[in-house]
Amino acid sequence: MTRPDTPARLTDRKRAAIVDAAVAEFRAAGYEATSMDRIATRAAVSKRTVYNHFPGKEALFGHIVEDMLARGSDEHATPYRGDRPLRDQLLDLVRHKLGLLRDPDFTDLARVAIIAGMHSPELARELMQRLGQREHAMTAWVRAAAADGRLKTTDPAFAAMQLESLVKGFAFWPQLAMAQPRLDDAMQEKVATSAVDMFLACYG
Repeated sequence: MTRPDTPARLTDRKRAAIVDAAVAEFRAAGYEATSMDRIATRAAVSKRTVYNHFPGKEALFGHIVEDMLARGSDEHATPYRGDRPLRDQLLDLVRHKLGLLRDPDFTDLARVAIIAGMHSPELARELMQRLGQREHAMTAWVRAAAADGRLKTTDPAFAAMQLESLVKGFAFWPQLAMAQPRLDDAMQEKVATSAVDMFLACYG
């Protein structure tokens, strides 16, 4: 038996519809051309409803970027464990990252964010401030492994960025900047294993 919609459920549903509509509009038209009017029309809600949930386009776009990155954040990624081999744990982390980078929404919205940031330094600063409030899963893992004496680094953030760069050099930047095809499963695994082995050869 279907439960009747409560005001809270209706509100949540409208908010989700607004976010989905905004993602579609930003992907299709870019940041500058997207308006709250267009988002309201696509979401089939009033413009006032959109503003009830988000004070402006900047806040809505920031929410989308944060939500997108949260899928690759600490709460979903494997935390460091002292009783597991380092290579197995790192492969889990890198495969998780590769899955996020393979998401068409992620690549398209990252492109929108970069272009928007080039045109609006204020927006770029706001996005960087939002992202800076959350330590990435890779950095948290490297920091924990180093504190446990299993990695040799005095700068976990730098080491983690090196590992992410090894991955993004194949699975993010070519797709973002040069419209290269997304990696197939075999190439993703090759990138993951080679990046982890290079990282451990340096820091293990």
